[in-house]
Amino acid sequence: MQVGYVGLVAAINNFDPAVGCSLATYARSYINGEIRRYFRDKLWQLHVVRPVKDLVMQARTATWQLAQDLGRMPTESDLAASLGVNGHDLRDAQLAEMAFQPTSLDAPLAGQPDAAMLADLLGEEDPQMDHMLCMQALAKHWGELPSREQEILLMRFYGGMTQDQIGQRLGLSQMQVSRLLGHALSYLRPRLLGFDERATAG
Repeated sequence: MQVGYVGLVAAINNFDPAVGCSLATYARSYINGEIRRYFRDKLWQLHVVRPVKDLVMQARTATWQLAQDLGRMPTESDLAASLGVNGHDLRDAQLAEMAFQPTSLDAPLAGQPDAAMLADLLGEEDPQMDHMLCMQALAKHWGELPSREQEILLMRFYGGMTQDQIGQRLGLSQMQVSRLLGHALSYLRPRLLGFDERATAG
């Protein structure tokens, strides 16, 4: 109703009695247009960019029109040729259309006696999530380390180099590398675990 009233107000503001039609006739197109735009733009469950939304609507109309003309359901190439788009763009639109009416995770699954709902078959712990959180915490304190210790950490854990190899690269003894590496790790470890060494000292 609210969207319809927006269209009515727009029609009243633009209505010219001199044109010869009634306000009701003139307003109908404004009201219908506002309601169509509302359904097109506001009912998507995920954000989809405007050009893809428009292509979804065009593909729906073209599908039924081509089905009547061809006497069968159109193929992807039929649709793409009719709409003047490439197959990649059409597939993007078809995938985006799934966001308009997504399947509920609580939907029962037919033929799956051991999995009552769709949610039972989806999702698992992402092994990279803990890694990402650790990397965010590491980035927060990375700049607090001396540049030499940063370099040694990168060589050891990202370059896969041994302490001897690092020492040869930097002109240090293996013992010096070990001491610097240990200092860097002892500094970072409590901060990555969420507490400060000084808080645990007492």
